[in-house]
Amino acid sequence: MSTLTVTKRNGTTENINLEKIHKVIAWAAEGLDNVSVSQVELKARIQFFEGIRTTDIHETLIKSAADLISESTPDYQYLAARLAIFHLRKKAFGDFEPPHLYKHVKNLVEQKRYDAQLLEKYTEEDFNELNTFLDHSRDMDFSYAAVKQLEGKYLVQNRVTGAIYESPQFIYILVAACLFAEYDKKERLNLIRRFYDAVSKFKISLPTPIMSGIRTPTRQFSSCVLIECGDSLDSINATSSAIVKYVSQRAGIGVNAGAIRALGSPIRGGEAFHTGCIPFYKHFQTAVKSCSQGGVRGGAATVFYPIWHLEVESLLVLKNNRGVEENRVRHLDYGVQFNRLMYQRLIKGGNITLFSPSDVPGLYDAFFADQEEFDRLYTMYEQDPSIRKQTIKATELFTLFASERASTGRIYLQNVDHCNTHSPFDPKVAPVKQSNLCLEIALPTKPLNSIDDKEGEIALCTLSAFNLGALENLDELEELAELIVRALDSLLDYQNYPIPAAQRATELRRTLGVGVINYAYYLAKNGVKYSDGSANELTHKTFEAIQYFLLKASNKLAKEFGPCLAFNETTYSKGILPIDSYKKEIDNIVSNELFYDWETLRNDIVTHGLRNSTLTALMPSETSSQISNATNGIEPPRGFVSIKASKDGILKQVVPEFERLKENYELLWTIPSNDGYLQLVGIMQKFVDQAISANTNYDPQKFESQKVPMKVILKDLLTAYKLGVKTLYYHNTRDGADDKQEDMDDCAGGACKI
Repeated sequence: MSTLTVTKRNGTTENINLEKIHKVIAWAAEGLDNVSVSQVELKARIQFFEGIRTTDIHETLIKSAADLISESTPDYQYLAARLAIFHLRKKAFGDFEPPHLYKHVKNLVEQKRYDAQLLEKYTEEDFNELNTFLDHSRDMDFSYAAVKQLEGKYLVQNRVTGAIYESPQFIYILVAACLFAEYDKKERLNLIRRFYDAVSKFKISLPTPIMSGIRTPTRQFSSCVLIECGDSLDSINATSSAIVKYVSQRAGIGVNAGAIRALGSPIRGGEAFHTGCIPFYKHFQTAVKSCSQGGVRGGAATVFYPIWHLEVESLLVLKNNRGVEENRVRHLDYGVQFNRLMYQRLIKGGNITLFSPSDVPGLYDAFFADQEEFDRLYTMYEQDPSIRKQTIKATELFTLFASERASTGRIYLQNVDHCNTHSPFDPKVAPVKQSNLCLEIALPTKPLNSIDDKEGEIALCTLSAFNLGALENLDELEELAELIVRALDSLLDYQNYPIPAAQRATELRRTLGVGVINYAYYLAKNGVKYSDGSANELTHKTFEAIQYFLLKASNKLAKEFGPCLAFNETTYSKGILPIDSYKKEIDNIVSNELFYDWETLRNDIVTHGLRNSTLTALMPSETSSQISNATNGIEPPRGFVSIKASKDGILKQVVPEFERLKENYELLWTIPSNDGYLQLVGIMQKFVDQAISANTNYDPQKFESQKVPMKVILKDLLTAYKLGVKTLYYHNTRDGADDKQEDMDDCAGGACKI
């Protein structure tokens, strides 16, 4: 082996230096438990060959260490990560030591890879001080999966040649520098230092658009885009154009198409009849898939429609693998909308009447804005013999919905009444009519009649998350909430808006969505479970603190900069808080005792307003959880070692503190039913002002017939509704495989990329 020659990065050759290789692995292994330097060496050396490049040697070492990650040897994920950081820095800088911040920024601005504003807003003296904030040793805290995700998605690079131009700590400091650039000099340096520490120590998790985009010339960072389509060709075409614009900007799309009239409806007084929804859904599908997102993936969208739409039986099967292309639109996801009356019909064994929205004036608007009026109009139209309609048993329609949801996993659910009765928005003037691709955004929209329509409203939401596992106590949330609200609110002014309706909506509402990651670890660390009610009290107290401190931070910003322009369209302006409008069924499962001074906050909000109409949304957070070495969002892990397939290969990640907390973790398929999980989601929803990406999970082997009974699935839908849950995301069915998790690339190919 010692006679092998290697090819160096500069093209020269020399004899392989095994001692140098040993020293690098030994450095990477320092302080780690149950890792063997010699085992990594031996595993790598059998793959060396004559003339091997030094870069290939390093990649072989990394892979050899990564292959050894297991439950019994979790620290190999840090050994592999350190080797990967070493390799990454050598590629980026030609050296292990990163350059001085000013030199680095100046170089990348000259190459047009960084935003020129960095050198306009900050002097060399400023950069000298910012450089003292940097702690590049924090790169050694990443896990292997995190480094690979950083390489694949976040670091500024040439995706054609594979060249990388920065290392991770530069992301964190420069995101902060860009977001706080407009603050006065003394205050902004203080904010940058505090924010840098919070994100680089994984207290705050940032979404993909922010991590990959801020500091570059690109300026669109909203993770979620909600577009409402009206019932006209102009609106349909404007919707399609808006989809293309935002898919190309890497956003995940929600499209509300519920107002489109049904097949056979008259057009122009009967001169022609309407082709129905499916051709236009195909049109939207083409728009969604027309642009790749940064050359990394195709776009993705969820289309929303009401359960009582006349075409619903055809729409529910659009993702089904059976059928022909003409009657299927498989590359979209679907959100089906329910309300109280639909559930009542199911419970009472009644019928659901299907209408075309165009035939029943006022019904579609009342579906969102006024449940009493919807009930009145719906029963009135049912009794009107002149209106085209179809009747179907409620059990039959719910069963069709549930079976398609089970077979595809991606027919979602939105309870539109909960989205409006427990909402920051007054539904009479700003109803919530849809969600987004990942089912956690609940914001007002207005249809576009043209791409330049200044009266329409495209809702954007900018996301982030608290890492619950990194908290020592809930009081830390006050500082973290101020930092994240200031940062995200600044981002709204920093970014560009390709469509006037999106800029208008943002200026009116300034909506944010702060969620959580590492909830499963948080429960394990506190010795409580998903399934048995033991986590209910902790969850109530935690999410009370989250919403309280975020509202307090936004109120503080309103005192400084003024409230959002449409604050008067919020329920907050009337003194109504989330603690006033939640489903009181929650009080049966957890004490309603509150620990913070909500009455003083209520008075401050009524007096001074809020800078942001919304502040919370609980998103899936696939990638950013990995960056922080955290468990996904609020979800229980499928295994102690998650194995995720991504474009960067197989990434193994061990749950935090596995060896100490192994007995405390509750794995997904060991949870006996969805009941405990749904209770926790309901408790969270009491405080969360938008919605929650909550999943339902089923293991057929737990049932006698090896098949999940339909009554169990329907019971869970009713339980979720009863507890005030606004939305349901994936329906997961255990297939008997080894529980590998596909990397859904943050919400199935490009959604809320947090």
